[in-house]
Amino acid sequence: MKLDHVELSALTPEILRVFGQQNPLLTAGDRNGLNTMTIGWCQLGRLWSVPVCTVFVRPERYTYQFMESRDYFTVSVLPPELKKITAFCGSRSGRDVDKVKECGLTVRCGAGDAPFFDEAEWVLVCRKLYAQDMDPAAVLDGEIILPYYGEKGGWHRMYVGQVVEAYART
Repeated sequence: MKLDHVELSALTPEILRVFGQQNPLLTAGDRNGLNTMTIGWCQLGRLWSVPVCTVFVRPERYTYQFMESRDYFTVSVLPPELKKITAFCGSRSGRDVDKVKECGLTVRCGAGDAPFFDEAEWVLVCRKLYAQDMDPAAVLDGEIILPYYGEKGGWHRMYVGQVVEAYART
């Protein structure tokens, strides 16, 4: 089976099943330089009448500089049998190790030269529309967020991207 371009509507039920079970890889950069990281938070829906994917990145993460300097990012869901790769990419910094090389991933590029991985079950290619730092003063239920902040690092920046391409294994 190969990874082919598909209509986003073909992935919608699959996306809802996968989020929470298979943590995706968020990748930003281009064919000349990129970083990827495992993410646990991701939202998909519609905003301003277009399909969007929202991801969250802390400023301390190496991927942050790639997100800030590029107009596109990708979200790649690897198959369950590659869980070791998502674990590795979530526990190592791209400052210290070339995750793509170490994991043997094959880079492809979509719209905007956005990198993603040929090993994925499916991929969303997103063009950034909006970015904003999350504000602790705007949190209405402090109890729910306690495990995510404190000494773990700064508050996340939220990136809303228009889904401009989707790929799925066929």
